Amino acid sequence: MGESRPAHRDRPRAGIVRAKGGCTVRQAILRAPRVLDLVETAVPSPGPGEVVVRIRAALTCGTDLKTYRRGHPRVAFGPFGHEAAGDIAAVGEGVEGFLAGQPVAFVHTAGCGRCEPCRRGHENLCATLFDEIALGAYGDFLRLPARIVSRHLFPKPQGLSYIEAAFLEPLACVVHAWERLGPAAGASVAVIGLGPIGLLHVHEARRRRHEVIAVGRRPAGLALAVRAGADHTLDSSTAEVGQALRTLTGGGPDLVIECTGSPDVWNAAPDWSAPGGRVLLFGGLPGESRVAFDATRLHYGEVDLVSAFHYRTADVRQALHLLATGAVRPFDMITGARPLGAISEVFEDLDRGVGTKYAVLPGGEA
Repeated sequence: MGESRPAHRDRPRAGIVRAKGGCTVRQAILRAPRVLDLVETAVPSPGPGEVVVRIRAALTCGTDLKTYRRGHPRVAFGPFGHEAAGDIAAVGEGVEGFLAGQPVAFVHTAGCGRCEPCRRGHENLCATLFDEIALGAYGDFLRLPARIVSRHLFPKPQGLSYIEAAFLEPLACVVHAWERLGPAAGASVAVIGLGPIGLLHVHEARRRRHEVIAVGRRPAGLALAVRAGADHTLDSSTAEVGQALRTLTGGGPDLVIECTGSPDVWNAAPDWSAPGGRVLLFGGLPGESRVAFDATRLHYGEVDLVSAFHYRTADVRQALHLLATGAVRPFDMITGARPLGAISEVFEDLDRGVGTKYAVLPGGEA
C-alpha cells in the first residue's frame, strides 16, 4: 500500500481552522467546488439511538470527485466523504447490540420506513433519504443517525480489512443495479467507464459468469479491469467503440453498462447494444441534464433502458455477504493509502487524473 510521491511545495494545502477550547478532531469540509479545508471541530457525541464511529479507513469515489468539481444536485456543501469503516467510539441511549471499540461497517443513508416509497419496498427512493445522511467520512470521527444505526450498521466481518469493509456502500449500489436488471441480463456485457464503480461492475459481471468487455481511456483502468476478470478491453481513446463492440460480439453486447456520467455516452449507449439488448444508465449526470435517444433504435430494436439509484437494505446485506465471503475482492483497485492530513492533495491528484481510488487513513495505519 502507499506510494512514493514528489513533494508539491507550490501546491496549496488544506486550510486548518481551529475550534475554540476543548478537545477537537479533524474534519474535511468542502466549501465550494475545489475548495476543500481540513478543520478542527468539537468531538461529536451521540444522541438517542445514535453512535459515533472512529474512522479507520475512508475511500474516495467518483461521486465525491464529481461533487468536488461541481457540487451535488441533492447534497449541500459541507462535511465531505461517505465511504468508510471504523470502530465504535461512543453509543447513544437506547442502542443495543453495539459496544465501544467494536469494529463496524456501515453505509451513509437509510430509508425512513414510513413513506410511500419505503412501504412499497423502494427505500432507496425514500422521501426523506437525504434528511439524515451521514457525511464527513474524511475525518477522525463520524456520527451515525439513528435510522442508519437501526438498519445499516453491521459488525465488521472478521478477516475483512477496514479498507475492504469501506467498499460496502459502492458495492451495495452495484448490487442494486444488477437486481434492477434481473436474471436475464444477457451473455455479453460491456462496461463503459473504468473508474471504481465501473470496475465493481466488472467484478459483478464476472461473478455472474458473463463475458465482459471493459471500455475505458486510461491504461491503469484497463489494466485493473483485466485483473478484475474482463475478457476483453477496448481503449476508447483509439477505437470506435460501437464498431469494436459489434465486431467482438457479432452484433453488439446484450448489456451495456454506462459508468462514465457523460451525456454523450448516455446518448450513444443504445446504439452500441445488440437488438433486443439492454442499457443500464448508472453514471449520474449533472443536475438539470437532458439527453436524447434515437427513438427508431429504441422502438424497432427493442432496446430497454434501465436506471439504477442507490441501494436498499437487501442490497446492503448482499454486498456485505459478497465482501465477507471473498466473492468480490476489490482491494486491487486501491491506488494507495494517504493520511487524512493530505486530503486536499488527494483530490487535487484525482482531479488531474492521478490514481483511481485512494484509502484515506486518519490514524495513519497501513
